Amino acid sequence: MISNFYNYLENLQNTITSKIEKIDGKSSFLEDLWDHHDSGGGRTRVISNGNIFEKGGVNISSISGTLPKIMQSQLKTKNKNFSACGLSIVFHPLNPMIPTVHFNIRYFEMIDLLGNKCDQWFGGGIDLSPYYIFENDVILFHKNCKEICDKYGENLYIEYKTKCDKYFWNSHRNEARGVGGLFFDYLKDTPEKSLKEWNSFVKELGDNFLKIYLPIVNKRKEMPFTKYEKMWQEIRRGRYAEFNLIHDKGTLFGIKTKGRIESIMMSLPPTVRWQYNFFPNLGSKEEKLISILQKPKNWIK
Repeated sequence: MISNFYNYLENLQNTITSKIEKIDGKSSFLEDLWDHHDSGGGRTRVISNGNIFEKGGVNISSISGTLPKIMQSQLKTKNKNFSACGLSIVFHPLNPMIPTVHFNIRYFEMIDLLGNKCDQWFGGGIDLSPYYIFENDVILFHKNCKEICDKYGENLYIEYKTKCDKYFWNSHRNEARGVGGLFFDYLKDTPEKSLKEWNSFVKELGDNFLKIYLPIVNKRKEMPFTKYEKMWQEIRRGRYAEFNLIHDKGTLFGIKTKGRIESIMMSLPPTVRWQYNFFPNLGSKEEKLISILQKPKNWIK
């Protein structure tokens, strides 16, 4: 299954990068092929200094190796060998009225001492990190996510939305990274749902990623913004960086398995700001964002 899924990821990467280049209209993706120190490698594509996207990355990888003991403990397995492939996307827009988006899907296999697959699962997620709240945009984002989830189970959206709110939480700041979306992991072969069905689910999310995100981009890309609003974007980007470096399991997995550091850190914003003890004015648009992030809400009634 891993080779078929990686073929799908290669095609999806091609589709997404070509469409993003067209909508940006200025910059093109730089491609970087790399090898993993154990086995496998990846194809990193990064866009920067565009009309719309200040930085973005669409990465794919397929690697095999040995898990460090700390990762064996986290995955609750005694098996050391693994194979994994995945796609990871982050887009940081130039205009602070456009939200940052993150999306990833992955497939993971554990290999026993005889070289046989002993466990396998899918994981992934999608979430939105706005700098200014446009409620209709956030509602549309969640409705599109729910529409896909509903095809595979009536409770999936609520379950994965709840997990997303819990996962993308900057506990040291006591606030969410963004306005949520979906987060799921360990989607395994069960009597209720086959691995083939989970394969279809994550592929449908991949196929619809641009349909979920680009309507928001197109609606906000020409909105004017001030220097103050750009400063606020950079402050919020700092929170985004904090989450990735402190809490994100994917980043920590890549570092602990000695992955390619440039591709791992691709998700970080191009410019950030840490302004000491900064608080937005009460009643401001900036303060509205903070109040929402401090208590995740249900966007679909």
